[in-house]
Amino acid sequence: MYDNLQHPIFTIIKELAETTHTECYVIGGYVRDYIMKRPFKNDVDIVVVGSGIEFATLLGEKLHTKVAVYKNFGTAMLVYEGLNVEFVGARRESYRANSRKPIVEDGSLSDDQNRRDFTINAMAFSLNKADYGTLVDPFGGVQDLEQRIIRTPLDPIETFSDDPLRMMRAIRFATQLNFKIAIEAITAITDTKERIQIISKERIIDEINKIILSPKPSVGFKYLFDTGLLELIFPAMYNLHGVDIIDGKGHKDNFYHTLEVLDNVCELSDDLWLRWAAIMHDIAKPATKRFDKKLGWTFHGHEDRGARMVPKLFAELKLPLHEKMKFVQKLVQLHLRPIVLAQDIVTDSAVRRLLFEAGDDIEALMMLCHADVTTKNEFKKKKYRQNFELVKQKLKDVEERDKVRNWQPPISGEDIMLLFGLAPGRTVGQLKNLIREAILEGEIPNSRIEAYQFLVQKAVEMNLTIKQEIPLEISNS
Repeated sequence: MYDNLQHPIFTIIKELAETTHTECYVIGGYVRDYIMKRPFKNDVDIVVVGSGIEFATLLGEKLHTKVAVYKNFGTAMLVYEGLNVEFVGARRESYRANSRKPIVEDGSLSDDQNRRDFTINAMAFSLNKADYGTLVDPFGGVQDLEQRIIRTPLDPIETFSDDPLRMMRAIRFATQLNFKIAIEAITAITDTKERIQIISKERIIDEINKIILSPKPSVGFKYLFDTGLLELIFPAMYNLHGVDIIDGKGHKDNFYHTLEVLDNVCELSDDLWLRWAAIMHDIAKPATKRFDKKLGWTFHGHEDRGARMVPKLFAELKLPLHEKMKFVQKLVQLHLRPIVLAQDIVTDSAVRRLLFEAGDDIEALMMLCHADVTTKNEFKKKKYRQNFELVKQKLKDVEERDKVRNWQPPISGEDIMLLFGLAPGRTVGQLKNLIREAILEGEIPNSRIEAYQFLVQKAVEMNLTIKQEIPLEISNS
């Protein structure tokens, strides 16, 4: 009977509950995951009928461990044998229309379960001596787990209106667990979607990232789209939806194509930012869509426009604006390049340029481009992916020979200024570019001696004279 409460902290809580005449229950995710036989996490929520802070303080004294108290939230937390244990007093909540911050009163276990977001998160195991380990499941959470469905304990309209973040959580749980959302809950989300605007963007993006990190994020994004939430929280992605037809010519629906690419990436990598690159790779197609009577629909320059859009979208979504944003921006900018290579003859020059521009992100770029092949024509898909293998081998061969990944010029700007007695300016930049282009085009090897000889030749053409020699062997000391 007690297999569900094997960790020693539960027995210790039971003993303290008995001596202090306090009711205690473990509730929420621990109970849900135990019943689902999911891996045990390190976070446990304990609801105390009474003061959670007082009970946690007594327990901390007994265990000789520090207790963190959060008076504003009425909670306290301690760590025991690697387990994060959070205590909260059972409470009854009511809400005002313009806020998701509840008015809180002391309550019973039943009151506390009523305020939970979903039936599968409202189940509790008793930690009381009289019925230790007994499941308290007033809303049929076990049955909902068996039927793989997300339902709210009470009226979903009230549940989502009170705390609109629960709309995002419903979709996130459905995506993570591969559950369906009950039809009445879907209807309630659709009807109350405007309430999401009282939630901070930081809380919303946290839920979006959890959806993106799920095994199949398209499940969540389809829910976000169908309920109308996506248009409110991420309009640029929503705008990818739709197909225009002129003269009988249409284009693919870029929203569903993006979801397919995203799911494909998820099969290759757990990297959140590579997944964001999949979401953003065609984000500028609505802005660049044109119809040509000969060519049909075109999206010329969507990679450049999309790369310029990334910083603004990251800022709006409250995503980080440091190197993670730059990584996504780079992949959006370059995502067509390997596809073009895979469709054409793969030249060393084109491969060198790709390596030069992608640097250490070349493997991530190749994964994105592999995922971007979503054609239903199996012959085309097979051909493109076979060609990608040729491109990948060519990348490996050229990198081993020419060392242009994260390329640094063999002759620096300082060398050029010293050699020709030049001040910083346009001429120095021109000479550096000439060296770079010659190496990328394969005219000269990526070495200091050959670059020097090339530079001297170009200097003669530009009527420059050598003022001071530079060392051609660079010491490693």
